[in-house]
Amino acid sequence: MSEEATIVRIAGRGDGVTDDGRHVALTAPGDRVAADGTIVRGPHYQVPPCRHFPECGGCQLQQLDDASWSDFIVDRIAGALSAQGLPTDVRAPALSPPRTRRRATLHAEAAGRIGFAVEKSHAIVDLAECHVLRPELFALVAPLRRLIHVLRPKRRLDVHLTLADQGVDLLINGIMPEGLKAAEAISGFAEAHGLARIAFDEGYGPEVRWEPDAVTITLGGVPVPLPPAAFLQATAEGEAALVSAVREAVGDAAVTADLFAGLGTFALALPGRVYAAEGGREAIGSLKAAASRAQLPVFTEHRDLFRRPLTPAELDRFGAIVIDPPRAGAREQAHALAGARVPRLAYVSCNPSSFARDVKTMVEGGWRLDWIQPVGQFRWSTHVELAAQLTR
Repeated sequence: MSEEATIVRIAGRGDGVTDDGRHVALTAPGDRVAADGTIVRGPHYQVPPCRHFPECGGCQLQQLDDASWSDFIVDRIAGALSAQGLPTDVRAPALSPPRTRRRATLHAEAAGRIGFAVEKSHAIVDLAECHVLRPELFALVAPLRRLIHVLRPKRRLDVHLTLADQGVDLLINGIMPEGLKAAEAISGFAEAHGLARIAFDEGYGPEVRWEPDAVTITLGGVPVPLPPAAFLQATAEGEAALVSAVREAVGDAAVTADLFAGLGTFALALPGRVYAAEGGREAIGSLKAAASRAQLPVFTEHRDLFRRPLTPAELDRFGAIVIDPPRAGAREQAHALAGARVPRLAYVSCNPSSFARDVKTMVEGGWRLDWIQPVGQFRWSTHVELAAQLTR
């Protein structure tokens, strides 16, 4: 039988790891594990605030206080860097508070259950409370049960909730309601709860059923047309932390390229002239319209940066680069950046492993990784985001 051990860190999937290498679920650094498996709680354990934890897959780390959650985020990044031989300065994480998530995807069944999926399962946790969602989003959970009962779906639905400038934007995937009864229920629901928009998608693209005013999201002080279920930083606090880090990394560059620009989270907040490239047609169209309306010097291009990354010659026209690829990273663009002479770069990532892989390629091409700003937008989650500065 093993002797008493102490939890010294949290592994990538959220289990505590003892000083003798054992994994123990639902523990925090400083907890002591007795020989018989009894756990004596340490200073970094907190009582999980939500009744659905740990069943609900929306959170994995509610047993951690902020100090140990911060350490977990830094450890995840440091581990990815170490695997590529990339030491650098990792700053203290910027953590979003509880109840600040402004976008989420819930699942719903005709029986009335609506919520996040159970961890490692397709079963749905029927939400009675939520400590991560903005109150405006959670307030719709109970009314949505009643609406979905009226619509009588034949299969499970995905419910995308986003807090826009005008209120909650709702997209329901998996059904296209028909008939007068459904139409009246939808419009009554939207009006009663002050929705900005409600749309449905059965697989052929969203069909809007309610949108009294054009839906926007303000980025960099500019209202941007918001397509249904468009990508948005998960919290306003997380967005602000990432934008601040990117602006610091870019400095006072007169001309900047924003690659994988999306709706313009960074492009609309940067100084000087900005070239914005994005593969999503709706997103780049929204950014172009917003920049034009605000008369900003943002020049857009609909471009698939995986198939057609900017070449070193194209990159060298800019004083700085911002790159914010999806989870898979930007292997092809990183190779081009390795051969470019542009002096400054801000790399934003939601995957420390693909980030470290890409940066390794760039460092081998002569770049220096100066610092990393971690961001914890997904409260009590193992999901990690970061922004980094690289210079020539």
